[in-house]
Amino acid sequence: MMKLAKGKRTYLMLTGAVVLTLLAGVYFFMAFYYQGHFLPSTKLNGMSVSGKSKEDVEKMITEGIGGYDLTLKTRQEGKEVIKGADISLAPKFGDSILKRLKEQNSFAWPAALFSERELKEPTMVGFDEAKLEKLLEELDCMQKENQKEPEDAHCSEYQPGGYEIVPEERGSAIDQKKLLTVLKDAVKNLKKSVSLEEEGCYKNPEITSDNQELIGLTDTLNRYTKSAVTYDLGEKSETLDGEVTHTWMKIDGMEVSIDEEAVASYVDDLAASYNTVFRRHKLKTASGATVEITNGDYGWKVDKEGEKEQLIKDIKTGESIKREITYAQRAKSHGENDYGDTYVEINLTAQRLYFYKNGSLLVESDLVSGNVSKNYDTPTGIYGLTYKERDAVLRGENYASPVTYWMPFCNNVGMHDASWRSSFGGAIYKTSGSHGCINLPKSAAQKIFENIEEGDPVLVYTLPGTESAEAVAQEAAQVVGMIQAIGEVNFESEPAIAAARKMYDALPPKGQAQVTNYDLLLAAEEQLAGLKAQLAALQPQQ
Repeated sequence: MMKLAKGKRTYLMLTGAVVLTLLAGVYFFMAFYYQGHFLPSTKLNGMSVSGKSKEDVEKMITEGIGGYDLTLKTRQEGKEVIKGADISLAPKFGDSILKRLKEQNSFAWPAALFSERELKEPTMVGFDEAKLEKLLEELDCMQKENQKEPEDAHCSEYQPGGYEIVPEERGSAIDQKKLLTVLKDAVKNLKKSVSLEEEGCYKNPEITSDNQELIGLTDTLNRYTKSAVTYDLGEKSETLDGEVTHTWMKIDGMEVSIDEEAVASYVDDLAASYNTVFRRHKLKTASGATVEITNGDYGWKVDKEGEKEQLIKDIKTGESIKREITYAQRAKSHGENDYGDTYVEINLTAQRLYFYKNGSLLVESDLVSGNVSKNYDTPTGIYGLTYKERDAVLRGENYASPVTYWMPFCNNVGMHDASWRSSFGGAIYKTSGSHGCINLPKSAAQKIFENIEEGDPVLVYTLPGTESAEAVAQEAAQVVGMIQAIGEVNFESEPAIAAARKMYDALPPKGQAQVTNYDLLLAAEEQLAGLKAQLAALQPQQ
């Protein structure tokens, strides 16, 4: 490398020294200058005061105060103005600006060229805060009629399409305390305008459309009311959907629940409409006559608690479901006659049984029912077969009767074979009947047993006028014998006369017509009445 000439090196060194001296001079000059002036990039209460002296800043503030107006920008492009003169706005310097100048490091002026400084000084202007508060209260935007409170976003009422979120309304109500704070700060900093919106002076809704809890609430309501439960009722159906279930929705804050009392009430209505248990059942009998059966526990019975619980579960799925009502007890059919076309018909008056299978008569038989004379009457009514059992032993007070086919339908009353009997039907039951069961020939009992199922209905009734001719003849003959046995009438004849009368009156008309000695009963009653009259005449007068 070539070496610089001695003279040239000297020149460069002198030049460098001069440049450094000049730079140093500039640096110290500016440092001295900034002892009385604000550093570059300096703002004081939002005003640029770069390079300005204390006097310059005070002049700026004084000039700013002279015609100062503060514009308030309200919602919907509204504007209101507060004049500085109306709040006695005036300079209030003291030594605050000088103090700020002394706080700065004037020798750091080069660094200030590359970074902004924001100074705050609350004591440069003064105003009457009471006047400002009064002016605030008089602003149009602060008047009650011009302020509308914000409304929270909320879930709508139920519509056919479901629920939706009703957006919040911002309203125009102002937080007076917040606005006063903003105005004081604006005046102190001689701001020309403030936006009430940007400064957050308006009251805001607490709940907005994007609130996750509100969204969750609305979604839950829509899911619940979207559910549809269609009840299968045989030939017809009934559908429960949001048109009803929306009235069951209970909203507590952001939580939704299903009103169990309302569900229970609906289930009560279902039971009232579709329960057939304990209701009158009509039966067109084998004789052709129609009877009404009022007793018995056969029929559809809604499981109210079970249906309520299932219904609540179904609603929560949000799905369409088709199912039966939850039943505690079932019948055979949802049609006009809930006992369907497989049933046992028992006519106690005729002592006759009919077993229909799928609408066809499978068994017809005479029977012997409960002993009337001992008050063992077979209960009338409609019942479901409880169960069936082979080779059972029927036990009661002082008896144990083995049977091959046992089919109970009302507590301990049932149908069974009765091998100890040689005949069935007629009027046997009136004096030699069972303890309440239906005694049947073994062949009839067997065929019924082989074809009947648990739950199949058994309809038991009486129907005057359907007595068998054999039974009528037997009872008429019995009455004839009772009348004949009265013999010579005296006071001791009264029980026999009364028994004959009771038996005669119980006969159907065609039976009474077969009592050939009825005139003897009339004569005996007349003679007994005469004896009583004579006895009464002999009694001493009181």
